[in-house]
Amino acid sequence: MAETVAVVGGGCSGVLVTRELLRCTTGRVLLVDPADAPGRGLAYGPAHPWHLLNSRVGAMSADPDSGADFLDWCRRRHPAVGPDDFVPREWFGDYLQETLRDATTVSGGRLRVHRARVARITTGDGPPDTGRVPVVGLELDDGGRLRADRVVLAIGHAAPADPCPIDAAVRDHPGYIADPWRPAVLAGVPVDRPVLLVGTGLTAIDVTLSLIRAGHRGPIVAVSRHGLLPRMHRRRGMPFRPPASLPETAPSLRGLVRQLRAQVAGGADWRAVVDGLRPRLDALWADLPADDRDRFLRHLARHWEVHRHRMAPAVADEVARLRVAGRLEVRSAAVRGVAAHPDGGLLVALDPDHDRVPFGAVVNCTGPGALPGSTDRLVGALIADGVARPGPYGLGLDVDDDGAVVGRDGRPVLPLWTLGPPRRGRFFETTAVPEIRAQARELAVRLAAGAGAGRTAGQVAVPA
Repeated sequence: MAETVAVVGGGCSGVLVTRELLRCTTGRVLLVDPADAPGRGLAYGPAHPWHLLNSRVGAMSADPDSGADFLDWCRRRHPAVGPDDFVPREWFGDYLQETLRDATTVSGGRLRVHRARVARITTGDGPPDTGRVPVVGLELDDGGRLRADRVVLAIGHAAPADPCPIDAAVRDHPGYIADPWRPAVLAGVPVDRPVLLVGTGLTAIDVTLSLIRAGHRGPIVAVSRHGLLPRMHRRRGMPFRPPASLPETAPSLRGLVRQLRAQVAGGADWRAVVDGLRPRLDALWADLPADDRDRFLRHLARHWEVHRHRMAPAVADEVARLRVAGRLEVRSAAVRGVAAHPDGGLLVALDPDHDRVPFGAVVNCTGPGALPGSTDRLVGALIADGVARPGPYGLGLDVDDDGAVVGRDGRPVLPLWTLGPPRRGRFFETTAVPEIRAQARELAVRLAAGAGAGRTAGQVAVPA
């Protein structure tokens, strides 16, 4: 009897791994997601035309074998698009949905999409079969239950964490926006009052552009510990000099930083240095002593992120204009408290000056939180049941080299894998499309090799 692999989550990671499972395996695939039309996920669902991709078109193919797949798709929509262009993020959501439809068409009926949210994953209640991978049960939030032989968690990033302790009165306040990606959540922000964005990364940039497009007239203040905005991608035609060499190993954090600074000081484009490191980052991360990894996360992670996760040139230009016009202020500060204000807004305590500043709204743009605090119902249940445990530094789940989820006792409990952001901590470069599509292929090949009773993992041919 053919095996069933359940994919939990229908966003970018879910589409990419579903596509690869249908290409590399012969069993059934069950995609479980609550969305009416899976494929867009959190990142590409609520996007507006002014939200541009943060990567060039040429880097965003869903197909590991064809780097031009997304470019070809874009050119069917607009023939002038080039590989170095930055297109609207909603285009990529459309592309993912079409990729899923295409995968469904060629699957010969092997793909089934079930609209539901998975609340818990447990050992299934199917009949015993000696030598066979145990059946897994997927308990749904509507009370239903599904079964599969193997499960892939494609759940994306952890939920954002509050910037400070938030009491019930503030949490229920219409001006406190804990998750800016909820549909239409910014519609209630007063257009003529100051707005505080907690965080100065790409989420804060997207929220700023949305507020401006919605007619917001008041000042927008973005704060973070370092007060750093994402850097800009290289413009077309800018001089470009690649690094002469990049480190293969990382004996120490200090030595690694010294090598990178020497390349930039020698004239190499810093963007080329950063991008050239991407294929080596997981190995470099693993090479670093534990103390150096801790030191990096405390002191250098934000500096790395603003160089690694960059703005499209058009977005960077608009942000610069807003700052010059006084519409956007970026400050180095920490939020120590938020309280309801008698005038209907919120009063925010900001360090280091201990200011108490009134705002019409506070938008949490801090990005993914750390585990185990920032968990949804499913991840919380997996950790509570001992099926999963937080990974290093709480950045994701603990996994083995193949992405199998590690339980409380340090070994996989169920035939359960994950890919993309949940692998972060154990791996470092694991949140962007090029890395996720490679993980999807590797995982599909691994599951194909191990499918069926008595099989062992090994390489199999990937269908053309």
